[in-house]
Amino acid sequence: MDIPDGTENPKAILAQLEALQANDVRWRQGRAFSLAYYASAEASELAETAYRMFGGDNALNTDAFPSLKSMQADIIRFVQGLVKAPANSAGFFTSGGTESLIMAVYGAKRRALDLGRPAGNVVLPTSAHAALEKACAYFGLESRRVAVDHDWRADPVAMADAIDDATVLVVASAPQYPQGVVDPVGPIAAAALARDIPCHVDACMGGMVLPFLTPPHAWDFTVDGVTSISVDLHKFGYASKGAGVIIYRDKYLRAHQTFVTDNWLGGMYGSSGFLGTKSGGPIAAAWAMISYFGVEGYAALAQRARRTAMSYADLIQATSPLFLRSAPDTSLLCIGSRNEDDVSVSQVADALWRRGWYVDRQGPPASLHMTVNVVHQGVFHDFARDLQASVAEVRSAGISGSSGGAYSTIE
Repeated sequence: MDIPDGTENPKAILAQLEALQANDVRWRQGRAFSLAYYASAEASELAETAYRMFGGDNALNTDAFPSLKSMQADIIRFVQGLVKAPANSAGFFTSGGTESLIMAVYGAKRRALDLGRPAGNVVLPTSAHAALEKACAYFGLESRRVAVDHDWRADPVAMADAIDDATVLVVASAPQYPQGVVDPVGPIAAAALARDIPCHVDACMGGMVLPFLTPPHAWDFTVDGVTSISVDLHKFGYASKGAGVIIYRDKYLRAHQTFVTDNWLGGMYGSSGFLGTKSGGPIAAAWAMISYFGVEGYAALAQRARRTAMSYADLIQATSPLFLRSAPDTSLLCIGSRNEDDVSVSQVADALWRRGWYVDRQGPPASLHMTVNVVHQGVFHDFARDLQASVAEVRSAGISGSSGGAYSTIE
């Protein structure tokens, strides 16, 4: 792109944007099994309209924008109800799971230091989200990864053994992203509680789904020892991007996340997270979605996504040599190949992409990952046809090994 000279008219600029978007995955049509979530045309239009109405407003100081303060409070109350938070719980709106997890680690480190304890490590399973690794890198903590059990769930005994006097936080997931299973939160939280260490449950993927299903393990604030839970609204809450929540068991725990200073010439400055200036757009879109769907609507969406995911699970199991690496607890599928030399899952992802489908690649072990939501119900038969064609193409071409790909990219 040449340096703009400022002479382009709005129509020409929008035409250029449409041209730039031409090769992007068509997620509203159900072609992406990652990164984007779509409930319906009406819901999407409502969220985007709400976003535009408040996109230029700034949640850094809600004294100027009391509407944003009111909407954030409503959103927090809604999520508190879903995760069965106690009456004295408290939370913050965040930009999503990464910020929520980073702030959970930051708050835990500050708590340890405020109590005069060493702040040395975070104990977490190898399946826990990479954003926790980022947090440890940011704050100079050891990421003490503990191998998962044979079923991909965290091993509570091994995690308890990994805790020491310098542990500031213990983490479990509901569900963990790579294989889509819920960790045994109860014994993990009990081990943390016995040492007076906070336990965070990463429910960014599951917080808007698990309350409406029958999970294999208790995971919310009904579990003794759980001190904070993160939930994303821009995933299975179907809100616009930049919408997450972190809930703490009490205000004392939440207080360690906040930053306040007057050590400059500009007066008192306070922030609940990494961001200072925050667009009101994600807040308004999230508020619009919880108002539009409500508890009953989200229950129907969660159950529909689960049924749809299980249809895809059956498809995978019937497509040799593909198989599911785990039985999904929500609507996340992890797919492997029983013979990577014959059919490489990474090459299958390439073949699917040539047919207009996007799936995540991950590992170890080499796997494909599908985040199934309600939009994928309507494209099941198209995907089934193209998956079978892709597997046949890879097998006939005799191409094996990874072609690259990652959960995220850096430019």
